[in-house]
Amino acid sequence: MKEITNNEMLFVLRVFKSPEVEYNANSMAKHLGMSAMGALKIAKRLEKENILTSRTLGKATFYRLDFSNEYVKQYLRFLLKREVEHAHPYVKRWITEIRKVKAADVSILFGSVLKKYKEARDIDVLFITDKKRFPRLKREVEEINSMNIKKIHPVYQTKEDLEKNIKERDKVILGAVKGIIIFGEDVIITLY
Repeated sequence: MKEITNNEMLFVLRVFKSPEVEYNANSMAKHLGMSAMGALKIAKRLEKENILTSRTLGKATFYRLDFSNEYVKQYLRFLLKREVEHAHPYVKRWITEIRKVKAADVSILFGSVLKKYKEARDIDVLFITDKKRFPRLKREVEEINSMNIKKIHPVYQTKEDLEKNIKERDKVILGAVKGIIIFGEDVIITLY
């Protein structure tokens, strides 16, 4: 594969983090702030590289990630880790705090902290765990909260809850999965 551009990375992440939406070149162009022709060129290139698949409905062509291609999963892992590495310094401070959690399979930082940074009132985090480890996870979050002025506002889910809530288009969960995946990207990738 040729070297990937920033807009191509944003395109792939947008498609991945929005399982409830089907994007065509026009809708993606609006989200990325680029021309429809530019978005179409990106989509065609990613399709040629077997990262995206397409389906035509009327005159519109909609794009999805091609999860049958193992390379797509590796590529997503790379992009998700890159997203963490390039986060705002204030966000990185919270990433460090949240990485202390050991009783969760996944943590996703989302909400106002990703846009307002220090101005955010609390720190929204989606944790995915199982019922057995839930009490320990709760204690870990309480311990982090006891040492910080701003508090983590946790949203707890099991893998089954997450799958169900994505299918049911739960607004909070769909908003959360658009955040920064701190750890557990493989779990999220396998859900798709």
